[in-house]
Amino acid sequence: MQYAVVIHKDVESVYGVTVPDLPGCFSSGDTFEEAIESAHEAISCHLEGLLMDGEPIPPRESPEAHQASEHYKGGIWAFVNVDVSKLE
Repeated sequence: MQYAVVIHKDVESVYGVTVPDLPGCFSSGDTFEEAIESAHEAISCHLEGLLMDGEPIPPRESPEAHQASEHYKGGIWAFVNVDVSKLE
């Protein structure tokens, strides 16, 4: 399952990653590559927690739907693939 992520970088900070389809799921990394790897781990842990708690996995929206949000303005969009079947 692919999740759209938004990556922000300020001059004096690490790369911050937000997962719009999973409220409360975020991560960071010192490099862009580390940020993507960290996002994969954060998404996996977040989904695993939802499944363990018997909660449904929220539906994903199109990246275009999220791009209209002021919260993600100026961010770099990427996709992270997570095999949900390995978590169930």
